[in-house]
Parts: sequence; C-alpha cells; structure tokens
Amino acid sequence: MYKIIERTKLWFAISIIIILIGVGFMASRGLNWSIDFKGGTIVSINMDKAFDKSEADIIVKKYANDATSVTLNNTVIEIKSAELTTEKVNTMFKELKEKYKLKDSGPVSQRTIEASLGTHTKNNAILSIIVANILILLYIGWRFEFKFGLSAIVALVHDVLITLSVYAIFQIPVDTAFIAAILTVLGYSMSDTIVVFDRVRENQKFMRSANVAELANASITQTFRRSIFTVLTVVITLTSVFVFVPAIRNFSIPLLVGIISGCYSSIFIATPVWVILKNRIGKKVVVKKI
Repeated sequence: MYKIIERTKLWFAISIIIILIGVGFMASRGLNWSIDFKGGTIVSINMDKAFDKSEADIIVKKYANDATSVTLNNTVIEIKSAELTTEKVNTMFKELKEKYKLKDSGPVSQRTIEASLGTHTKNNAILSIIVANILILLYIGWRFEFKFGLSAIVALVHDVLITLSVYAIFQIPVDTAFIAAILTVLGYSMSDTIVVFDRVRENQKFMRSANVAELANASITQTFRRSIFTVLTVVITLTSVFVFVPAIRNFSIPLLVGIISGCYSSIFIATPVWVILKNRIGKKVVVKKI
C-alpha cells in the first residue's frame, strides 16, 4: 500500500513552489494576454500553396514584434497582433507577395478586436471558471459530502494556478482557446478525483477499524494504476496533436499541462486535503461533545 498521506507536506510543497514561482513571474511580467483579451488585429493571408512558416514569420515580425501566427490548411497564415495597423498590413503583404509570388487580391480577411471587447471576454472567462467551480462544489457536496466537495475545489484551483504559472513562466500567449481548455481540464480533473473519492466511500464500509489516513492510502493505491494509465494515454495523444497539428497548439498546450496537473492533484492534493478536513473537523466534534 502506497504511503501517500504520510508525505502530504512534500506534495503540497512541490505545488506551492511552482505556484509561487508562477505568481512571481505574474507579478513582475504579467501574463502574456493575446489580442483576444487585450485587443488588436487578426489578418489571414492566402499563400496559395504550402510554404515555410518560419520564413514568413521573419517578415511578419518586422512589422509586429508581438505577432503570433498559425498555419491553416497548409496554405493560409493567420496573424494576430496588437501592433498591426492597416498601413503595416498593406506593407507586410507587399513583401510577402514579392517573396511568395502572391496574387494581387491582398489578405483574405482582416478584422480588429477592440480592447473593451477583450476586457469583456476576459471577465466572462473568469466568471465561467468561478461558476464551474461553484457548480462542481454543489454537485460533489450532494453526491458525496461537503468535505469531499471542498477538497475537490482545492484540487481544481490548484490545477488552474499550476497552468497559469506555466503560462506566466514561459510567457505562452493566453487566448480564448486557453479558457476552453481550462474548462475541459476542470472536467477531467474532477472525473479523476471522483474515482478516488468513490473508492474512499466504498472502503469506508469495509475498513471500519482503519483510521482516515489508512483509508485514504488504500483507496489511492487501488486507483493509482488506473489514474496513471489514463493520463499517459491522454498525454501521448495530446503530445502527438502538439507536434503534428500546429494550428491548434494554443488549445493542446493548456490541456497537456492541465491534465498532468489534474492527475497529480486528484492523487496528491484532493485526498490529502480531505484527510486534513476529516481529522480537524472530527477533533472539533469530539471537543464539543465533551
């Protein structure tokens, strides 16, 4: 039987160190918000054929140092930047046209996202995460008990903070795909946590003489292989997507980080937090009875 609960301080310390480093980067440099949140210009240019994206990016960066780009259908480059103006877009297109012998039609599309719209999107994104956590707390509290629900929420907040920390440390652009990925991660992490909690509840019927730590260790041990094999399957799939489908890397990166964190939190964060709550609340109840 794995001695997970006995090393609770170690598991918590690992997470706290990563989060504190991330908070330090957020405080000093902030998150790298994409134009989806801070406003800017999105330009799509049809290159008519397959092209070397790295060469095209060199030209793009001359006109917008903050630009990010993805390739769509191997022939269209989509550029996002807060620095691009109509004049810069036209000049940039002329240079791309000369290099790649493009048609005279110009960019396929060009649209501007206002900063106020980006702020509105950011606020709605934060609200959606908060609402999701509240609903999960209510569901787990009803399905199991409040202490399980509170432990699950701590694990979910942990997953969000770890993912944000990775984004802050490596300055990965935070866009709307990030929000969709985070909500997906919350669902995955909760599913993994419920598997452990369900085993805890089942073991309570057969391990009446065991203390809370022994009960938790036994439950984690029984579900450990399932959690590891599941996350490995997902990680292998997401890694393949990241490598071979560059167009959706902005979606696969937070999923990859969040799902690894979700597996970690379901085993090393949620259940130890439940044990702490169980022991402390149990002690208070005993004191009141006396």
